[in-house]
Amino acid sequence: MARQGLYDRLPSPPVTPGMECSGVVEAVGEEVTERKVGDRVMVINRCGLWQEVAVVPATHTFLIPEGMGFEEAAALPVNYITAYMMLFDFGNLRPNQSVLVHAAAGGVGIAATQLCNTVKDVTVFGTASASKHETISQGGVTHPIDYRTKDYVEEVRKISPKGMDIILDPLGGSDTHKAYNLLKPMGKLITYGTSNMLAGQKKNLLAVAKNWYHQFSIHTLSLIQGNKSVCGFHLGYLDGEMELISQAMDIILDLYKQGKVKPRIDSTWHLEQVGDAMRKMQERNNIGKVILTTEPMPEEEKKEEPKKEDKKEDKKKDDKKKDDKKKDDGKKEEKKDDKKKEEPKKEEKKEEEKKEEPKEEK
Repeated sequence: MARQGLYDRLPSPPVTPGMECSGVVEAVGEEVTERKVGDRVMVINRCGLWQEVAVVPATHTFLIPEGMGFEEAAALPVNYITAYMMLFDFGNLRPNQSVLVHAAAGGVGIAATQLCNTVKDVTVFGTASASKHETISQGGVTHPIDYRTKDYVEEVRKISPKGMDIILDPLGGSDTHKAYNLLKPMGKLITYGTSNMLAGQKKNLLAVAKNWYHQFSIHTLSLIQGNKSVCGFHLGYLDGEMELISQAMDIILDLYKQGKVKPRIDSTWHLEQVGDAMRKMQERNNIGKVILTTEPMPEEEKKEEPKKEDKKEDKKKDDKKKDDKKKDDGKKEEKKDDKKKEEPKKEEKKEEEKKEEPKEEK
């Protein structure tokens, strides 16, 4: 969404995206006492972390626990803090409740599922394409639903006629209406995104307008009569509340040490490959987190890049040959047409010669 200009917390270009990263502290300010050079840390910030060196406030860093690699550390902050604060601060998740997690194979979806499994007898409904069902089931989703071929509302009602206790909604638009209607009395809808605005690699104004037209709106009287609550969450707007975020992170890291939560890495890409990495996410081909690394790209991969260029050049040459052939064919056709035009003229000339022959005889 940030790349398409749909994320207003990102400053105007030129700007470096990136809300989270991990690495080693290279220098500290004079008044910093809680961090030192050489510390392995994970970082959360408004933006600017997709780069080799970043400058951030010390309060935005968290020590990486022993046994956690840099890739896991980079995958943890945004997804797990978001999932934790929605489920426990807003949702007040308790035993024997039911939770609907959309995009259950994504970073936040996997984090939310793992956190639900830390509470006794919580039933998790998760939407994802059919090819991802086995993975999310192994990860703790009780009832996987293929949103592409089935109506997830009907599927939920079949299993839980009363509806859900908690629904995490990253979709927006008409799906937020569906989510509200799926809540049980005392249920909680937590909306944290509008991914329905995305409809391809480039900004689609029609999709944006459609999502805006179907935007969820409700009167407070309906909330009172329905005994339901609606919450909104956006971690990007909590950058001034680092104390709250730190409290959540302490609990999450403790759960990691106990082996109850663990980020799932889908794939790792070099910064030079950021376009391919973004495309993989946009096409929803990932299961878990897509990571960017600043380490130098291996020579083998660099050699493959020229091969791609060679293929492009070969394609250009083939296209040129095809164009030249079309031009030659066009010229041949023109010659044929000219020949056809000349034939009537020859016939006319013959007729004139025949007419002149009797005169000479006379």
